[in-house]
Amino acid sequence: MAVRIPPSHQDLLEKKALASLGCHLADGSILVNPVWCLAEGDSVLINSAQGRLKDRAMRKNPRVTLCIVDPDSPFRYLEIRGRVQEITERGAEELIDRLARKYMGVDKYPMRRAGEVRVNYRIVPDKVRTQG
Repeated sequence: MAVRIPPSHQDLLEKKALASLGCHLADGSILVNPVWCLAEGDSVLINSAQGRLKDRAMRKNPRVTLCIVDPDSPFRYLEIRGRVQEITERGAEELIDRLARKYMGVDKYPMRRAGEVRVNYRIVPDKVRTQG
């Protein structure tokens, strides 16, 4: 059963706050990348391009951590430890445009590359920790 994100920190998923995504690499090291995200129900959605290192890592090991620091209060944060429950291309172009509106204020994601395949990842929290 998924753990809920407390109402006290839901706003961090609505703000223009970047999440740091941590995932496991094949050699045992951890990859941490900034990502755009948004909440959908009890899960968190992120988007990337197929074949990138984080895409390959999440496909091999779905256990991930997201940490979102409040841009208005750097000692307030939301940590989500969970798993990637779904990886899909369905709706990925629409999601990257939604994320571009949230983070860049533009209607269309402007950094598309020719031949790029966008992918959505649904992360379900197993453990949530908050500060501030």
